[in-house]
Amino acid sequence: MAQHTTATVERPKSIDTVVKRITEISTLPQVALKVIEVAKDPDAGAADLKAVVEGDPALSSRVLRMVNSAAYGVSSTVTSLHQAISYLGFNQVRNLAMTASVSELFKKKESLGPYQRCQLWRHMVSVGLCAKLVASRRRMPNFDDAFLAGLLHDIGLILEDQHTHPQFVAIMHDIHDGVSLIDVEKEYLGFNHCVLGERVAEAWRFPDVVQAAIRHHHASASYKGPGLDIVQCVEVANVICTIKGITSVGLKLVKPQLETFLSMGFQKEDILILAKDLDAELSSNETLFEL
Repeated sequence: MAQHTTATVERPKSIDTVVKRITEISTLPQVALKVIEVAKDPDAGAADLKAVVEGDPALSSRVLRMVNSAAYGVSSTVTSLHQAISYLGFNQVRNLAMTASVSELFKKKESLGPYQRCQLWRHMVSVGLCAKLVASRRRMPNFDDAFLAGLLHDIGLILEDQHTHPQFVAIMHDIHDGVSLIDVEKEYLGFNHCVLGERVAEAWRFPDVVQAAIRHHHASASYKGPGLDIVQCVEVANVICTIKGITSVGLKLVKPQLETFLSMGFQKEDILILAKDLDAELSSNETLFEL
């Protein structure tokens, strides 16, 4: 039961007003949007992507650190940005650009009860890595898309934190084990992080499958569109990370949807193996967690 009343914390007028405010004062850096465009262009080459990336020294540094990290195990240090892009591939560079851009939302530290911004960021990156792991185990060709969808699945939460902060404070005070975060969000906001995240993702021109994963990562069975396999990977990854204690708001509120696991052909032992193997993925991709 809520400890506050909605009378003490006024709801936003509508989700439309919140989305409008967010998109007016906040957007993705132009370099990230340009990287997405180039990565989607079938006629673009590594030189085209290099021309975009080298305009952002921080992103260039991330690309070089990633290609030389334990995740790739190159035999000699890669110092050429062109070589690094050729080695990583367009989608991986796109994912790094998005990671760098979205991480900016988490720079200012914030803690509210069990919730910490830095831990939400760790959860989102971990779900991205786990979704990619699930996709690769299922031999899906688009596992880089699974990472991006997993990385961004909870972007609605950080947007609530930053742009509906009084209501978010009340939500964080009222959540506890056994309650539904979505129900508490509905009480104070009139909408939830999945809906808000999807609306802003659409305005920011995120790929369609990423928008779908943001909206349906708690219930992929309700999604019937293209990219269902990616949405399912994100839902499974979200559950696995939560079970491991890598949670979005500091509590294990996510409930496994058995039908999703069964439809993907996963048994209990498969989930345990994935959860164990995720540790190595997290360890070898530590550069992605940087803020």
